[in-house]
Amino acid sequence: MDDSIPTGAICGPDGCTEGRDEGATAAAMPTEAGAGTRIDVVSDAICPWCYIGKRQLERALEILAAEGLHFSVHWNPFQLNPDMPVEGRDRAAYRAWKFGSAEKAAALDERITEAAANVGLGFRTDLMTRTPNTIQAHRLIWFAGQKGVQDAAMEAVFRAYFIEGRDIGDPAVLAACGAAAGLDGAEVGAFLAGTLAEPEMRAADQAAREAGVNGVPSFFLDGYGLFSGAMPAETIAEALRRGRAVLQQRAA
Repeated sequence: MDDSIPTGAICGPDGCTEGRDEGATAAAMPTEAGAGTRIDVVSDAICPWCYIGKRQLERALEILAAEGLHFSVHWNPFQLNPDMPVEGRDRAAYRAWKFGSAEKAAALDERITEAAANVGLGFRTDLMTRTPNTIQAHRLIWFAGQKGVQDAAMEAVFRAYFIEGRDIGDPAVLAACGAAAGLDGAEVGAFLAGTLAEPEMRAADQAAREAGVNGVPSFFLDGYGLFSGAMPAETIAEALRRGRAVLQQRAA
């Protein structure tokens, strides 16, 4: 067996990359007992390929579960637009500026919507009017992780933005996302009104960049970089099989 962790390409010109076009590198992600069992996904709540990648990962995990291989999934923060104002910006104007023209932005939306439909997601870019600052969304996802419902919160935030066109920079929208994930609405509201975990979210974002992450989604297995991008489910499953085998061999 090749004694390396498989790598892949990052997202294309869709707003989900920064800097160089290269795969994820090994990073100091958390680890847990059982070699090759913990998947860490570095993502941003406004990255369409992260939502598409989530669906592909879910399909890959179903394939592997049928083989008796089981993993835990953990979501980690990254800000595609770290300098975004707290109140966000008008999406149409911002994307026209970012991608050079309204026509280019519309073409990217069309491409993303088609890719999402291929995994059963009905993106409604026509409803999306704001490009938000996502630090509060990352705080919510972290908080949900402390309560054992992180994946459900990640799903609710993605759904709110990409399918319902809601402003996920709005604390009221995030509180509704938390409630949809099974959290107590009042507790979520009180949490979002404070600053708990905000420095940690910014530090985790910076740590990911320093570890070489410049595109999302980026996938890690027990802290070792696998690949970046919304790969097909079969490709993800094979990467996880190989990565797990390598890590278990090293641990033996």
